[in-house]
Amino acid sequence: MDKKGQIPAIVIFAPTASGKTALVQRIFGEGSLSRFKGAGEIISADSQAVYKYMDIGTAKPTQEEMASLPHHLVDVVEPDKQFGAGEFLEEADRICRKIHERGKLPVIVGGTGFYIRAFLLGLPPTPISDPVMRDKIKQRLSSEGNAALYHELKQIDPEYAKKIDLHDGYRICRALEVYYSSGKTLSSYMIPVEKRSEYSFCTIILQRDRKELYERIDQRVLSMFRKGLRNEVEKLKQMGYGKDSPGMKAIGYREFFDGQSQDEDALIQRIQHNSHRYAKKQYTYMNGISGTEVHADDLNAVENIISDFTAANKSIL
Repeated sequence: MDKKGQIPAIVIFAPTASGKTALVQRIFGEGSLSRFKGAGEIISADSQAVYKYMDIGTAKPTQEEMASLPHHLVDVVEPDKQFGAGEFLEEADRICRKIHERGKLPVIVGGTGFYIRAFLLGLPPTPISDPVMRDKIKQRLSSEGNAALYHELKQIDPEYAKKIDLHDGYRICRALEVYYSSGKTLSSYMIPVEKRSEYSFCTIILQRDRKELYERIDQRVLSMFRKGLRNEVEKLKQMGYGKDSPGMKAIGYREFFDGQSQDEDALIQRIQHNSHRYAKKQYTYMNGISGTEVHADDLNAVENIISDFTAANKSIL
């Protein structure tokens, strides 16, 4: 560790289709020409990449990319399991310590705002779970549907409702459980504002022009269908995963369960539209997090930021 006893950690945040995977390969991968070649290991901060068997729709790093550069928290849970910010934080902390012990630099890369904020700031205190209340709300979710409970949440806790999606049944249920168990809204619990002291953070926020980003998203969705996204979803269905499986709530999968047209063009348009909305929400969710904004293609700028950071922290690099 450095003189303060902290673990130096690089955090790279960017929305979907920004080019995060390609960027870290160019800096840390085996084929890199950068001075940081082989110096880091990636911890994925992507709430979809954690799920097994979901490869095409999540745009995971390829096997070749992961062989060139170690990736963690990819393919770790079944699609019917929940993997929230708490699970992510516990695992990310454990892996960061191991990476640092190996003399490498932990590099947290992703676009899931819940994960990134949890890693940087920690989690706010929340009431102990009430299993009875949770089961009641889950039963209501099943019988009344996401839209009804999301509307209820907007009346109770509009601040928190703005941060989550109508399809995020897990977080809708959790917020209602907290309210009906404690009488307090989830957003009323104090959110940490100071970065965690056990790390020395270097936070980089990759930016792209909105129009360019949307075009990249659209091309990615088309590529997913060419690679066999529909077949991947059908295989997942055959394995027993359905619309209520947490993994199937992800964009690129949930559209196959939404009761609307399964015509390929219609599916593509819905996934593209939902991905645009998600990308916009990703940036909004990271508002207030301090970091250096860099264009996603500016490799030299990112390398210079990392170089200054490692020098200041007296890293083994």
